[in-house]
Amino acid sequence: MNGLSLTGIYKDFGSVRAVENVHLDFAQGELTALLGPSGCGKTTLLRMIAGLELPSGGAIRLNDDDITALPAHKRRFGMVFQNFALFPHLSVRENIVYSLVISGTAKADAMETGERLLDLVQLKGYGDRRISALSGGQRQRVAIARALAQEPDVFLLDEPMSALDAKLREDMQVELRLLQQRLGITTIVVTHDQREAMTMADKIVVMSQGKVEQVGSPQDIYHRPENAFVADFIGRANFFDGVVENGQLRIADTVLNTTPAPAFLNGSGVRIACRPELPCLDREDVEGSRLNATVTFVRDLGPARDIHLKTAIGPMIVEYAQGEDQQQYRVGQETVVTLPAEGLHVFPEEKAVL
Repeated sequence: MNGLSLTGIYKDFGSVRAVENVHLDFAQGELTALLGPSGCGKTTLLRMIAGLELPSGGAIRLNDDDITALPAHKRRFGMVFQNFALFPHLSVRENIVYSLVISGTAKADAMETGERLLDLVQLKGYGDRRISALSGGQRQRVAIARALAQEPDVFLLDEPMSALDAKLREDMQVELRLLQQRLGITTIVVTHDQREAMTMADKIVVMSQGKVEQVGSPQDIYHRPENAFVADFIGRANFFDGVVENGQLRIADTVLNTTPAPAFLNGSGVRIACRPELPCLDREDVEGSRLNATVTFVRDLGPARDIHLKTAIGPMIVEYAQGEDQQQYRVGQETVVTLPAEGLHVFPEEKAVL
């Protein structure tokens, strides 16, 4: 197949298995985010793709060519590291064309490429500056331009935004995504930031403890999580522990107005998740499970409000976008919350262990 593919990749460090039996395909021109908490194996997986780590088993192929044992310097892969790894004694332009110069490219051709890349990453006129004179976002652009200098087949980024402040990080996520779409380069980004993955990626690979938990588009991952870990790690969710009884869900003494998946046997312990934007307060026209609730806290975030509730099945958060519900809630207020049946995700009890 065209593109990059991993078949049965795993990596052992002594007795510890850092990456477990990964099968993934990266389509040409697609941006994929490897997402997960620290220590989940995402950076180790990226380093194996880059050729910086040799897999303990499995195969890596690029356009049907086996590159599993190919050294990093022989792969046409560009890589941006977490700390950018720029040379402080060189100018911006010299940093960008460094790899071209040492590979034997004529200086005039290298400088022409450098000017083109400076324009591409919106740093035209910055070529003679020192790295120390640049902001964090500008340094990131230099690192990106340097990685693109040799026209890589695959572009790899390891936590590229982690050193930036929150506002700049969000701006750079959009800029990088637009640049990647314009160039059409197959790109893999390692991140632990779910907002970053949701903003940038065509496809998200959620990892935990060395294993791939789910692969899908950002919307699939968010709206159709395959287990409790994914539901908890991507976005926010209210969680409740319950049991299946006679085809219904019971949490404590409350039976919910929904039917669990047929795969759950009678007496099965389950974990139920519901995104906070899905429940409704004081709405009789919405079908679902209606529960009495008491407001315990109200958090106004500007564009949205979080209403914290105490209910018979446990604490719950209901999120309202600004203007969606004009009613003001106060601590101690009694209300009724409705959980829509289609908004409940039911998982096996064992998946609740993170």
